[in-house]
Amino acid sequence: MNTKLTSQRLLQRAKISSIGTYVPDRVLTNADFERMVDTSNEWILERTGIRERHIAAQGQATSDLAAEAARRCLELRGMAPDEVEVIIVATVSPDMPFPATACLVQGKIGAHQAWGFDLGAACSGFLYALQVGAKLIESGAQKTVMVIGADTMSSFIDYSDRSTCILFGDGAGAVLLEAAAEGELGIIDYAHEIDGSGASALRLPAGGSLLPASAETVANKQHYVHQDGQTVYKFAVRKMAEIAEKVLDRNGLTGQDLACLIPHQANRRIIESTAQRLGLPLDRVIINIDRFGNTTAATVPLAMGTARDEARIKRGDLVVLASVGAGFTAGATLLRWEMD
Repeated sequence: MNTKLTSQRLLQRAKISSIGTYVPDRVLTNADFERMVDTSNEWILERTGIRERHIAAQGQATSDLAAEAARRCLELRGMAPDEVEVIIVATVSPDMPFPATACLVQGKIGAHQAWGFDLGAACSGFLYALQVGAKLIESGAQKTVMVIGADTMSSFIDYSDRSTCILFGDGAGAVLLEAAAEGELGIIDYAHEIDGSGASALRLPAGGSLLPASAETVANKQHYVHQDGQTVYKFAVRKMAEIAEKVLDRNGLTGQDLACLIPHQANRRIIESTAQRLGLPLDRVIINIDRFGNTTAATVPLAMGTARDEARIKRGDLVVLASVGAGFTAGATLLRWEMD
């Protein structure tokens, strides 16, 4: 074995070289919800920070959203679909239990040389998939990995339940991972945690092997999102700051060293609490929940797209991505932005 070559491959770093995002055309506003359930624009804004969210059209599936984000990502990079070697789709709303959504995306974008798979970690799914993809690059096993966070949560929402229906939107974001060039840091470190004791607090009860679909599960509305809002909120407020601090502390950094915090967009109050604990002013925190709502695995890449589009992030900036989700799951990624 060529030990020098092996050493070089193990030391290779991964970076995000391109990003593409997509949300459906249809917009559901708080005014729309005022006509649907007992709520008001003021009530929704005060408790969540959401003004509107995008909803998939009838027949528009998660793979469609993901494929469009992937196409835009490749177009920005100037890369042909056949150059993609791996596709990882983070989602909890696949088109169907199988085949994997990654297979459907591969076919739709024409990435005929790629293999891939789905990863399910709810709202933390994109960060988990990002690390899996980064390790494939770092090991030298792959040269190009497409990581996509995509969800069509409107498929699983009970629009008569005001506690959940106001929260979620649909969308997708894709990033391309490649090897960092000399002098580039790219993805620096990560921290991930799960806490299975919170599994019952946010779940889709039926449709799996425990409760297969039946007339009874449909009648009992067990194919919709069920959430213990207070339990989820308390966990998220505590854990998103903790997980971000963990990855910063490990690298001798504080919030003051960051140019930008890009958090999961579940609730504006959670985001503001996290920023306060990290000592970050809100002008260094990306918040777009008002426009998109909670798009689950898509929130972080959509927020990355917002940071780029609004010129709030530049090459060389230190950035933390942070998320919490059902499971419970939590994750944070420290990276240096290497895109112009």
